[in-house]
Amino acid sequence: MDISTLGQLRVQLQREHDRILAELKAIATPSASAPGQWDASYPKFEEEESGSHADRDNEEDEVEEYEERIGAKSSLASQLLTITHALERIEHGAYGTCKRCHNPIPLERLLANPAAEYDIAHEPL
Repeated sequence: MDISTLGQLRVQLQREHDRILAELKAIATPSASAPGQWDASYPKFEEEESGSHADRDNEEDEVEEYEERIGAKSSLASQLLTITHALERIEHGAYGTCKRCHNPIPLERLLANPAAEYDIAHEPL
């Protein structure tokens, strides 16, 4: 792979990293107890008059939003980790090589998925 293509893929990965990190920070905070992990933040809606029907509805909405954040957090954290590993492979000169067979990953695959760790034959299911 030529240096220009590698540079373009690095820029694409970095942009995606920054976008995902911003999305993740909007719904979660870094875990104090587990470095590299994230904790979904609990949403806080405007408070209504205590004991009212609207107050109960808000509480239910907060719980539902929190559950959605947990799912989104897991997906975003996984994507962020995959992209971070791809950027690390670029820095260490191992980018574009299948982690299983150590053969080059086809450029077409890297252009479609710059964070790919495996060639098509060795992609885990």
